[in-house]
Order: sequence, then C-alpha cells, then structure tokens
Amino acid sequence: MTMTMTRKGFLGAATGGAILLLLQACGGGGDDDSSTPTGGGTTSGAALTQCGSSGAAISSNHGHTLSIPVADLDSAVDKTYSIAGSASHDHTVTFTPDQLKQLKAGQTVTVGSSTSFQHAHNVTPSCS
Repeated sequence: MTMTMTRKGFLGAATGGAILLLLQACGGGGDDDSSTPTGGGTTSGAALTQCGSSGAAISSNHGHTLSIPVADLDSAVDKTYSIAGSASHDHTVTFTPDQLKQLKAGQTVTVGSSTSFQHAHNVTPSCS
C-alpha cells in the first residue's frame, strides 16, 4: 500500500510544526515559576557599578539578562531597560522612581516584562 501526501496536507503539517517550534523556543507561557538567575551585577573593587538579576531571577528564563546602572537608582523618572540578553527576542521592564529607591535600599522588587512572542517574564533584580 502506497501513501501519498497532497500539497495542502504537507503545508498544513509544516505550518503546525513551525508554530510548535516557536512556542517551544520560549517555553510557551511565561507563568511557570522556574527561575534562573542571570545577568548583570558587577563589582569593581569594592564599588558596585551595576545591579541586576544576578542575585535574583527572571521567571521562565531562556537567555534574558538585566543590568541597572547604579546611577539610575536615584532617578526621579521611570526607567525602562531591555532584557534581550542572549535570547532570540527582546522584552522590556520599567521601574518607577519608588521601585528604584527600594532596590537601592536593598529591598526586593518584582516587575513584569513587556509581552513578546506570546509570553512575558517576572523580573526580580538584586542591588545588594
């Protein structure tokens, strides 16, 4: 018995597979709690120059990183940062002046990222 596939059948199967691969590349939805610490806190001697997600987490992470310049912790306006890192796409996170002050004081702040590729991340930077 020989099976033949029509062009329509082939294209339908290929399209379904491509969509599945796109969803798998980002882990699907961004609502699971598997968090991977990544990114940006760096020290130079004893002086902290940046803070970020090095001591905390980005939920459902797959290559995203965050670095916040210490000078931004005194900002009087909202600050928005890219968390692209090594991921194949970007998200942004925005911190209010009050949240930046909390980070400066060593407190924990969690913000949600923008949504792209049908998912978002919770980002908890550490500035201590």
